[in-house]
Amino acid sequence: MKLTTKIEALLYIKGKALSLAEIATSLQAETETIEEALIELMSDYAHRDSALEIVENNLGYSLQLKSAYETLLKDSIPAELGKGALRTLAAIAIKYPLLQTDLIEMRGSSAYQQVGELVELGFIRKRPQTDGRSYWLEVTDKFHQYFEIDKLAIS
Repeated sequence: MKLTTKIEALLYIKGKALSLAEIATSLQAETETIEEALIELMSDYAHRDSALEIVENNLGYSLQLKSAYETLLKDSIPAELGKGALRTLAAIAIKYPLLQTDLIEMRGSSAYQQVGELVELGFIRKRPQTDGRSYWLEVTDKFHQYFEIDKLAIS
């Protein structure tokens, strides 16, 4: 797997800006190597017809929707779900059942609030882990009905 692909996946999963050091630590690579791969990835996104882009700001690098597509996002996502909550829901739906501790490791501590919001909205449920202190997170029937998904392919 190419380093640029790993960086792209990491930025997508985390859903927030990551510093060079954070990316290097997560991918067990040298900072200089990460920086070169990020430049390559940013160039690749700049030259392809994509709704996404890699952006650098004072917090680090992030994968985000180009501003030209913001209106589409607002029209497509249910008003009660923000981008972070939607990404957290997607992670749970793809990996379910998923331990909350694993989700927090993937998405960061903001996922605690998003899990609470998703439980309150009825899109997921929490089941206590029988031999641990975490919770199993699962999508509900409401999730399937709301997003018109009959069945998720579980790998």
